[in-house]
Formats: sequence, C-alpha cells, structure tokens
Amino acid sequence: MPIPTPIRFRDALRFWLKLGFISFGGPAGQISIMHQELVENRRWISERRFLHALNYCMLLPGPEAQQLATYIGWLMHRSWGGIIAGALFVLPSLLILIALTWLYLAFGELAVVAGVFYGIKPAVVAIVAHAAWRIGSRALRNGWLWSIAATSFLAIFVFNAPFPGIMLGAGLLGGLGGRFLPSAFAIETTMHGSTDAQGACVIDDHSPLPAHAVFSARRLLWIAAIGLLLWAAPMASLSAIYGWEHTLTQMGWFFTKAALLTFGGAYAVLPYVYQGAVMHYGWLSPTQMIDGLALGETTPGPLIMVVAFVAFVGGYVQAVFGPEQRFLAGAVAATLVTWFTFLPSFLFILAGGPLVESTRGNLRFTAPLTAITAAVVGVILNLAVFFAGHVLWPVGLAGAIDVPAALIAAGAAWALFRFRRGVIEIIAASAVLGLMLRYSSL
Repeated sequence: MPIPTPIRFRDALRFWLKLGFISFGGPAGQISIMHQELVENRRWISERRFLHALNYCMLLPGPEAQQLATYIGWLMHRSWGGIIAGALFVLPSLLILIALTWLYLAFGELAVVAGVFYGIKPAVVAIVAHAAWRIGSRALRNGWLWSIAATSFLAIFVFNAPFPGIMLGAGLLGGLGGRFLPSAFAIETTMHGSTDAQGACVIDDHSPLPAHAVFSARRLLWIAAIGLLLWAAPMASLSAIYGWEHTLTQMGWFFTKAALLTFGGAYAVLPYVYQGAVMHYGWLSPTQMIDGLALGETTPGPLIMVVAFVAFVGGYVQAVFGPEQRFLAGAVAATLVTWFTFLPSFLFILAGGPLVESTRGNLRFTAPLTAITAAVVGVILNLAVFFAGHVLWPVGLAGAIDVPAALIAAGAAWALFRFRRGVIEIIAASAVLGLMLRYSSL
C-alpha cells in the first residue's frame, strides 16, 4: 500500500479557499463536503480521526462545521493552519452577505426583489420548523429531555424568559441529571456510517499526536491571553472612541455574548439574537430578521453569518457614520460583529482542543450539554412559531391568513419532511413561486 505524501500547506490553502465558496447546505452539507473531500478523495485524515474531531466540535458552542475546518487545519499545520482554514470558511460568506444586504436595503422595494422574498419567507418558516424536528429527533431520547424541551418552549413563548437564563437553567438540570440519572443524560456519540474507508491516510488512526496537539497548561494560558487581548483591544477602542452606549460598541458586546450561547448551532442562538437585535436594541424589524435568515440560507458558509446581515442593517439604517456613509457603516458593523462572533470559536480550538478532548466521555462535562441541547429544541420551535405569525398573518392574528404564503410554507415543509430535499432547492423554488405570484397580482 503506497504511503501518502505529507500535506503541503499550499494544497491545504487551495482547498480551504474552495470550501469557503462551495459550503452550502448548512452544517450537515458542509460536514458532508469535508468528509467526502478530506476522508474519501484526498485521504488527508482517516474516518475515525474525522469523527473524533467532529464529536469534539459538536460539544462546543459555535458553528460546528467552521470549527471542524479549524480543527483539521490546526491538526495538519499547527495554529496558522487552523486560523487560515477557519477564516477562509467565513470570509467569502461575509463579503457575499455585505453585497447582498446592501442590494436588499437599496433595492428591496423593487417588484422583483419583493417577489423573491415573498416566496422565500414562508419557506424559512418550514426550514426552521424542520430544524427543530431534526435536532429534536436526535436529542430528545427520553421523557426527561422532552420535559426540558417543553419547559424551555413555554418559558420563552409564554413568559418571554431571556435566552441565557433558559440555557443556564438547562445546564444546571443537566448537571443534576448527570449525577442522579446518568443513563438519561449520557451523550451519544455513535454515528451511523462511520466505518473506515479503505486506503492509507496522511493522518490515520495510529498517527502519533503531534506536539502542538498535546495539552499544555502554559500554552493554554498563553493562547487564552492572546485571545483576550484580541477581544479587549477592539472593544476598548470602540468604547473609548464612541462610548459604551454607541451602536457599534453594543453590537460588539452583544454578539460576544451570543457567540458563547450557540450550543446546538445557529438556530439555537437566533432566538437570542431576535430578543436583543429586534426587541431590545431595535437594530432591525421582525420582517428584516426573517429576510436576513433567508439570505443566510442562500449563501455559503455557516448560517450564524446571519449576524453580519443584522449588523449591516443596524449600522446602515442608524447611519452611525452619517447619512452619506451608510454603506461604510453597514460594512464596518458587519465586519466587527463577525470578528466578535467567531473569535471564541478559534480560541476553543487553538487553546482548548487538547483539554476538551481529554474530557470526552466524562458525564460530568457532557450531561449539562445534553440538557442544553434539549432546551435548544424548545427555543427553536418558538422561533418557528414567531416566524409563522409574522409571515402567515402579516397584519396580525386578528386578520386573515395569507393563503398563498401558507401554501408555499406547506409545500416547503412537505418537501423537507417527506422528500428530504435540500434547502437551496426549496428556497430557489419558493423564490420562483413568489415572483410568479407577485407579477400575477400586478
């Protein structure tokens, strides 16, 4: 059997750049692309090492696909390899979203744009509902976890409880459950289809752990200090230049907190973003929030990049640099928010990777995450209900239902649940239907 040649840095760089432009389909699609390319085609990493890295990333807050790319890049080429892999996973999406958000704000009233969004928004309702079902079918394995999910839904839907409080309560319940009901809160890490592919790999099951992946308390503290500086320097600068209450400063602080609450993927943190960006700060309207999620679903990169849309709209509409510099304000806000959102993800991999790997399988650490994931199902379901109310009853629940929008939502749900069609296909078909309905009514 031929021995694979070492992975050249420039080859890895080309792959990560390519991945940044083709990573459609949400985390499942992105992980599938990486598996096919890295495990099956290029044989850069073995199946078991890939799944080990994936399971690790799924235990962390943040976008698991982006963190998986960072992890594998770090494993292959040390810290710079991880930084480049993770950054190239995000940058194309940021640039595309800045351009699309500007077009949306500048030309959103045009009939063609309005028609496209009229069709896409009902599809988003079905997509979010499907996300709740998909996560719930995997996470809610017993009555205890179902109860946590139902309680979290009622807490946010009926009492408008803050998202961080719900997650904290779920984590405490998980900690107690791991101690007194360990079988109910044990995390399942077995994944179907995980047999090793044939052929030698550059990083295989028996490859020795590289020196930079061995846990070191000194290295952990050093990288944590650098990360803290990379967060504190721009935050302090924003506060000194504009003041703590300024829009850009508050965006940096708010999305730092959001980045630490993304257990369960982007859909898990969207209710928190909605509570803060729409209800508390008023950076954008509920309709714009739904439109932003629609744009996020149609661009490559992690779905959490919808935060760039939120920031661009907030900076643009509030004209933080004056009425003549709206595009610059939006672009700067989107870039700053992307920095604060993804910085923790890099730190979790570069500093905490070896430490977190050493705690895998320890119920004391995994049980709270199991409970948090269950609570996430409830808050995502609340998000689906919120979107449905605004899209299907545009003038309020006292008014009539928007029948065409309801039919589009039902068709999208049917395609997702029954035929398991891809998100991009459903959004494209819904956009065409929206255009046809828009122009037929003119």
